[in-house]
Amino acid sequence: MARQQFTPEQHSVRVLKVSERLRHILSELLARQEVHDDVVSAANISVTEVRMTPDLRNATAYVKPLLGLEEAVVVKALQQNTAFLQREVAKRLGLKFAPKLKFRADESFDEADRIEKLLRDPKVARDLGEGE
Repeated sequence: MARQQFTPEQHSVRVLKVSERLRHILSELLARQEVHDDVVSAANISVTEVRMTPDLRNATAYVKPLLGLEEAVVVKALQQNTAFLQREVAKRLGLKFAPKLKFRADESFDEADRIEKLLRDPKVARDLGEGE
């Protein structure tokens, strides 16, 4: 049987679908507190994004702990429980190869705050032209 050839657009759509499904699986595992770790269980962790390589072998999950917990502590706890999470993801995802997971703190909210502060600056507001 010949191997199916995908266009780059179809390939990227598949990567996006799998990464979104992986995000939902990780969110469900964390919400149901299936990870047996005190730090992970005590924190409400939001998985904001999952980025996958085109071959679907590696995935980077960007997480944000809620309620003001230290990001570094939560990310370290997730990294220590990566083997368990990979096993659970492999069961639920149903791919030929289970992706290797990496966890990173999501910095996009901090970047959005920085941009918002810049836009509120009086000099920038003057340049944007309040009369327009």
